[in-house]
Amino acid sequence: MSGSTTLSVRGRPWRGGRRPVLIFTVLAAVLASLALVWTQSPARAADTLLSQGKPATASSTENAGTPASAAVDGNTGTRWSSAAADPQWLQVDLGSSQTITSVALNWETAYAKSFKIQTSANGTTWTDVYSTTTGTGGNQTLAVNGSGRYVRMYGTVRATQYGYSLWEFQVYGSGGAVPPAACGTANAAQGHPATASSTENAGTPASAAVDGNTGTRWSSAFSDPQWIQVDLGSSQTVCQVGLNWEAAYATAYQIQVSDSGTGGWTTIYSTTTATGGTQTLNITGTGRYLRVNGTARATAYGYSLWELAVHTTGGGTTTPPTTPPDDDFWGSTGDIPAAHNVMELKILNRTNGQYPDSQVYWSFNGTVHSIAEQPYFDMPANSSGRMYFYLGSPNSQYYDFIEFTIGPNVFNGNTTRVDAWGLPLAIRLHTHDGQDVQLGDSQDLFNQSREATFAQFQAAVPQQFKVLAQTQAPYRIIAPGSDPSFREGGANANYFTAYANSVGVNEPTSNIFGCAGSLAGDPGMCAALNRHTANLPSSQWEDPSKFYTGGDPANWYAKFWHDHSINHLAYGFPYDDVAGQAAYASLQNPQWMEIAVGW
Repeated sequence: MSGSTTLSVRGRPWRGGRRPVLIFTVLAAVLASLALVWTQSPARAADTLLSQGKPATASSTENAGTPASAAVDGNTGTRWSSAAADPQWLQVDLGSSQTITSVALNWETAYAKSFKIQTSANGTTWTDVYSTTTGTGGNQTLAVNGSGRYVRMYGTVRATQYGYSLWEFQVYGSGGAVPPAACGTANAAQGHPATASSTENAGTPASAAVDGNTGTRWSSAFSDPQWIQVDLGSSQTVCQVGLNWEAAYATAYQIQVSDSGTGGWTTIYSTTTATGGTQTLNITGTGRYLRVNGTARATAYGYSLWELAVHTTGGGTTTPPTTPPDDDFWGSTGDIPAAHNVMELKILNRTNGQYPDSQVYWSFNGTVHSIAEQPYFDMPANSSGRMYFYLGSPNSQYYDFIEFTIGPNVFNGNTTRVDAWGLPLAIRLHTHDGQDVQLGDSQDLFNQSREATFAQFQAAVPQQFKVLAQTQAPYRIIAPGSDPSFREGGANANYFTAYANSVGVNEPTSNIFGCAGSLAGDPGMCAALNRHTANLPSSQWEDPSKFYTGGDPANWYAKFWHDHSINHLAYGFPYDDVAGQAAYASLQNPQWMEIAVGW
């Protein structure tokens, strides 16, 4: 970790608590903002205010007095404010898809220097309709052209040491619902992780039905019911499903969608009179996972598909936000005992029934217990430490850890993927003054099977990185710097060489992944190389919108964990904290922390 970049979250005074010497500055800002409104605001005679009073959510809140709803209540005396970290977002649900014509932002003094306005049909896949890196705060009215049910402000760089704060966030539009988007031609299932209730043999895996090859197939055991499902990567609006059956087809089956892949299935098509062959079904449904659930076979054999194709209405290319786990995931906090030392820890079993509490172990400073024996730990001050988590036994190969230091009145810690990923881990940290911060893996990794995560990683990364999910499988997905193929003499030893040399860096690939050698003292360059921004002007090295957009070479291992971490914050390499991208927190007055352990 870099010692120079710290994500510090703390409270700050309300508007009434500002120093009197700031009055003239604030007055000048108000006058300037009035001038901005006069010159920048377009006529909105035909526009309708769509957002007021609608449900609003945010990536975080500074405290209970600054909720997301305060930015859409029509009251300029109340506000939303976030935690003091980048990035943060505020979104509003308009209730149905609308044509968006303008967005008005009334910033408090804690404004965004860089932010985007984005729209979405489903709240997970986002399209940029406005972007700036030179925000000036005050009152802004932005003419935009877009449509969607959800609209959000996505802040990437703060203008102050505090968070992001809006007195009002107003979305205007024509007031008419938008017709459904056209059905896409691309197969959203191809190459994505697929699983099935069973396979006939090793030569007919589930993956063969989504490989784009009509000469390979999935086939099941010879019994009813059977299913095959595909993970689309994020929630999608499905408009068409194509089935290319082998001779062993289903006479009765359903097409179903789900957000979790483990339950909550919604049937969007059903038949009891299917005839096999090639079928194209025009249907409508939304979910991340889609499955074909066969209930009656046409032959004595199983179910068999040459190909399963899924078409969607599409959307933007922006990486969807990873919403922090909900209260059901974290469970009750009322039973957490008061700490006698610095803070109380509660360890949660979130292995989805794979392991009982008696087989989920935690270890710290020589102390080892299962959750069944001791779910709480009264944490004293310590100079540095790791807490390990094991599944099955106290010395199991299935393990992972978090890192932290705890002072008499402060917590500093992170969930790290610098060396490897072994288990889904997430932490929720709560302070005596009401701050509540979540870090770690996003809920999708907890919801899905371990096999699905390994398959999802391999489907998401380039060929050179697929070995990382094989070298120590099924225990860990290792970092590229830990794999022999990226070290001297390995097949990928020169992966970064040409790119690094082009920007004046003469270090081996393993040192670039590990920020070692000359890069140990140059966090900015190491981060820029891993994110493929080193070829850009240095002023853009820390712009998150540029990260991983330039193609190879890049640290695709790190990107995968950012894509599947709460608020996209992850420690994928040693200097991943540059530009505030690491899953790291430093909070005063810690009260308790929950640690969720997955499978």
